[in-house]
Amino acid sequence: MAKTILITGASSGLGAEMARQLSDKGYDVGLAARRTERLEELASEITAKHPERKVAYRALDVTDHEAVFRVFGELRDELGRLDRVVVNAGLGKGAKLGTGRFDANLETAMTNFVGALAQTEAAMEIFRAQEAGHLVMVSSMSAMRGMPSSMTTYAATKAGVAHLAEGLRTELHGTRLQKRIKVTVLYPGYIRSEMNDKVEQSTPLMSSTEKGVRAMVAAIEKEVADACVPPLPWAAMAPVMKHAPLGVLKKLI
Repeated sequence: MAKTILITGASSGLGAEMARQLSDKGYDVGLAARRTERLEELASEITAKHPERKVAYRALDVTDHEAVFRVFGELRDELGRLDRVVVNAGLGKGAKLGTGRFDANLETAMTNFVGALAQTEAAMEIFRAQEAGHLVMVSSMSAMRGMPSSMTTYAATKAGVAHLAEGLRTELHGTRLQKRIKVTVLYPGYIRSEMNDKVEQSTPLMSSTEKGVRAMVAAIEKEVADACVPPLPWAAMAPVMKHAPLGVLKKLI
């Protein structure tokens, strides 16, 4: 029986590419995002390439918390079960604190953290009922350290979701569910997507969507506890970002 995976934020960027690569590996996929026309296009693309694959999709705004629980349940029922859930939906907007754009920072915080909390709750309800599952939390390399300017709130939300997942892993450790429910935190570096399309494309640290997601998919399939992706250069940069003096950090970012 094919493994099943639900991916939120699947209408574009990393989410859509994960769906493509995982369906290539034999997964049945559940897709959730706000833009249903893009989900329909992606579902058609996958089924045209893999007619044997099950592809289910639903419109979902992760800030509609009741909808999160409903949609996760509907996709589980349509696919038969959920082996993996990738909490990927998020926003990249933000502004310097104290510059009158609380609205932008609030929207990012509600989507990236509270929305991720709702998704985690919904996924874990399903996994606890199944007594099996794999939660994948998409964080960011920006979670390694507090970030300045427009990145401040975004980075804080990504640190928050990483701790949410890590706390869950700590809870499960030493229990009978430890080997049956896995938790992975992914820390992507610069991977080309709609969210970062304003970042200078010539930066040597920017990975293509395909290459970056290939590293994410490899980490997911290995069920690692955490992974900086792609490993080069981000695994090496993680301790530098965590511990470098602020002057050095600001030059790096």
